[in-house]
Amino acid sequence: MKITALIENTSACGLPTEHGLSLFVETAERKFLFDMGQTDLFARNAETLGIDLTAADFAVLSHGHYDHGGGLKTFLALNDHAPVYMSRYAFEPHYNGTEKYIGLDQSLKTPDRLVFIDEEMQAAEGITVYGRHNAPKVMDFGSCGLNMIQDGRMKEDDFRHEQYLLAEENGKRILFSGCSHRGILNIMHWFRPDILIGGFHLSKLPLDETLAGYAKALTAYPAAYYTGHCTGTMQYQFMKERMKNLHYLSAGDSIVI
Repeated sequence: MKITALIENTSACGLPTEHGLSLFVETAERKFLFDMGQTDLFARNAETLGIDLTAADFAVLSHGHYDHGGGLKTFLALNDHAPVYMSRYAFEPHYNGTEKYIGLDQSLKTPDRLVFIDEEMQAAEGITVYGRHNAPKVMDFGSCGLNMIQDGRMKEDDFRHEQYLLAEENGKRILFSGCSHRGILNIMHWFRPDILIGGFHLSKLPLDETLAGYAKALTAYPAAYYTGHCTGTMQYQFMKERMKNLHYLSAGDSIVI
């Protein structure tokens, strides 16, 4: 399996960047896109890297925030056949605080190629998309100031629109998580993958004993981690000092598993 970061907040190779995430994944049998960044930049970077997005068999949207689904319209225009798997709740209005809308373009909610998922769905052999909005948590990470509108009322986001992709190849269980809003420790507890790829949503946390405790808890799993985006660069460096199995994946980087 080869994973290439098309969008991440940073780039070690000089690609243009934006706050967001987009990964292109090539398995032995399938090619797919995981998230689409804020704009059409993921597609422009794919072209620069020689990646043909029309070859994607399907796409997955990890959750209903603009920095992961802002490029949805571009992908639907570029690729005329791939279904896009997303949570049934992805188009619910989402806000940072009470004023800043950070949700998806509401005009896109009706295309036939959108496949809405409740709890889980197999996208291909060995590749399953999971929602875990009812799974019990080992730790409550809160909403970090993010909100949603449900039944006409604004409330703290419960991230029921977040979903995860688990791929099994060459005896490895590889989990993709866009932002891990429901808590990176909860996600590891639920899935226990061999490899986790995605953001940890820790960028607002101070570099203190709490963050050190998270690093210690993650190290207790026999897993490798490839992170970036909402983890935070300072938080990553702090955790890296405590986690030999933690790596950064920036725009233009590829890893082979």
